[in-house]
Amino acid sequence: MVLIPGILPPSRANWETACTLFQYFPVITALQWVLDWYPMGKTSTNSRLNVPGKWGWAITESTGFVTLLYIMYTLPEQQGIKSLPWGNWTMAGCFVIHYVYRAILSPLFLNPSMSPMHIIPCIGMALFQMFNAISLGGWLAGYGPTTTRDWEGRYWSMEIGLIVWCWGLLGNAFHDDDLREIRRAAERKQRREAEQSGKPIEGVEKVYMIPKNGLFRYVLFAHYFCEWIEWAGFWAVGGWRCGPARTFLVNEISTMLPRALQGKRWYEKKFGKEKVGNRKAVIPGLI
Repeated sequence: MVLIPGILPPSRANWETACTLFQYFPVITALQWVLDWYPMGKTSTNSRLNVPGKWGWAITESTGFVTLLYIMYTLPEQQGIKSLPWGNWTMAGCFVIHYVYRAILSPLFLNPSMSPMHIIPCIGMALFQMFNAISLGGWLAGYGPTTTRDWEGRYWSMEIGLIVWCWGLLGNAFHDDDLREIRRAAERKQRREAEQSGKPIEGVEKVYMIPKNGLFRYVLFAHYFCEWIEWAGFWAVGGWRCGPARTFLVNEISTMLPRALQGKRWYEKKFGKEKVGNRKAVIPGLI
């Protein structure tokens, strides 16, 4: 079923346009280098334009994998392709697994709480997801490799890429959970104190601490670093000439790096430079 003719699923011309435009996404994210305004997460602000953090995150992040799956199931038929090779579905599977974790499991089931999100970053996230899904989805569903022969001769690089992707995903989940445990421990403590005092539990106060496990001993945003490793592996699976996967990784870094540097300044302001110590923002020993 065609949702928007020429766009969902995309025609080849529109797909190429989307890929080209998405390459310039770092120009937009460059604003983060000069603005410290980031109204979500630990730097969330009070605003009438806020949306609930859990649902705002879930809806905007789900846009990507839902759109990619839609394109995977509709574009091949339009292109006269009876079946896609297993390499295409492997990459699609990697993408969907990551975003089911990030968009569904994390906000709705695993995170104890999430701060409100301003509508502007929500819109930005949704646009990122749509362009990324159209870019990757078009490549995987008909405008990239379409036969098993297209994948021949580089199975070793695919296997290495999958291993790197898997370790990146596991590292991302591990460090995410370390951050959650800080909130869970604070929640348990606050509930225990409320029960001992006989007072009703009206809500759990926000508690922030410097994480110290795993790569958090060296950087403050270890989960970002692991996610970059994950998508570098994903790019390797698709091949170094896979433009959409390369653009995805570059755009992830250009979006998250300034946020990590902002976050380091936030930690230093809240806890002091002495407690932050020699930790870098996101890349151990470098940045």
